[in-house]
Amino acid sequence: MPIKVTMPRLSDTMQQGTIVKWNVKEGQKIKSGDVVADIETDKATMELQSFDDGTVASLSVAEGQVVPVGTLIMVLAGAGEDVASAKASAGSGVVAKTAGAVSGSGKAAPAASFGGGSSTAVAEPPSSTNGSHGGGRIFASPLAKKIADEAGVNLSQIAGTGPGGRVVRKDVEEAIRGGVSAPVAKSAPATKNAPMPQAPVLSGATLEGKVVPLSSKRTIIAKRLIESKTTIPHYQVSVDVDMDALMALRTQLNDQLVDQGVKLSVNDFLVRACALAMHQHPFINSRWVSGSAQAGGQDAIEIVGQVNIGVAIALPESSGGGLVVATIRNADQIGLRSISSQSKQLSEKARGKGLSPQEMSDSTFTISNLGMFGVTHFTAIINPPNAAILAVGAAIQKPVVKNGQVVPGYVMTMTMSSDHRIIDGAMAAAYLATVRGLLEKPAGLLV
Repeated sequence: MPIKVTMPRLSDTMQQGTIVKWNVKEGQKIKSGDVVADIETDKATMELQSFDDGTVASLSVAEGQVVPVGTLIMVLAGAGEDVASAKASAGSGVVAKTAGAVSGSGKAAPAASFGGGSSTAVAEPPSSTNGSHGGGRIFASPLAKKIADEAGVNLSQIAGTGPGGRVVRKDVEEAIRGGVSAPVAKSAPATKNAPMPQAPVLSGATLEGKVVPLSSKRTIIAKRLIESKTTIPHYQVSVDVDMDALMALRTQLNDQLVDQGVKLSVNDFLVRACALAMHQHPFINSRWVSGSAQAGGQDAIEIVGQVNIGVAIALPESSGGGLVVATIRNADQIGLRSISSQSKQLSEKARGKGLSPQEMSDSTFTISNLGMFGVTHFTAIINPPNAAILAVGAAIQKPVVKNGQVVPGYVMTMTMSSDHRIIDGAMAAAYLATVRGLLEKPAGLLV
């Protein structure tokens, strides 16, 4: 019986996926563990790995096509099975370019039903190989591949500077400007607290006008943000925080922890403060439940027992951009060192091979921090099903009044967007006052 592989669901929000690249051809024999395709999801680009031995009878979806989860994408002929017969079971073959995951009504098209056999492949993040495997495979972002194809650039001659040695847009653009007779030198990788490096602007260069198709990731982001803004009544409350004491404590702690390889960020203190403040303001750590069974089918507010702080992580434009929220679980029960370690690990993984669905689920409150980009104030859109999100700007020195004197001091602005169905203005103000108190007297965050 032929083995039929369908588009897997790789996250709780994934509804469709894109075959970025097939790494096998029809008629090719494969073994369990072989990577057969690169799939772009709403979160990241993943490798599709086979769990079976067999011969590729049919590739049912063309490269670059977006199809719903559950759609047949490949048919394998098992040992001793006729390849032609297995291919015939695939039906009409390659999905047409117009047959994406969205129908004319704007709703997801239903996945076809297939009898006999089931999906026997799993998607895994790309490995951390620099450039290519020994077998000649090249790791590059979809955008980098597109630019290279249009310019006739050989990706095998380019040294990637992206996560895990992945070739990104910047590498290809530098190769085009300088030629590709020799590998492009690596530049220092971007760090969490610095803006992603951009290709230098050439004097007299003109901006190219073009239409950029939405990736699966960007499509889901757009859908969720529209859903949030149109179904949740947002409002914002802002406060300024005196950061002098925290900045001094952070410097002292980092000096003491340098030998241990620990460097605490301002965001680590924020996560700890926001988590601890939930104990005094539990409605901030809640969600709106429509038609709750526990409330006799009526709408209700669920106060969540776990305090799981989501940290928004911006992905580099060179790999498609976008935003993911990594979850630090039970943040009220762990210390600053653990928060720092988890935050760094999740951030690096998000910008590299991608986060797992578990690492992006179950947040009860979200922090979006743009301070590292020099932003002083902004508002954020609530991440459903959270009741609130905190937008944090940079801690900057400015003139402040202390004891009747104008002196320099570090000030940081926090703006919380709240769901007005759950959180009243006074409740939001009280919560922010508690968080501000913890940040302005940060010794309490150490115990």
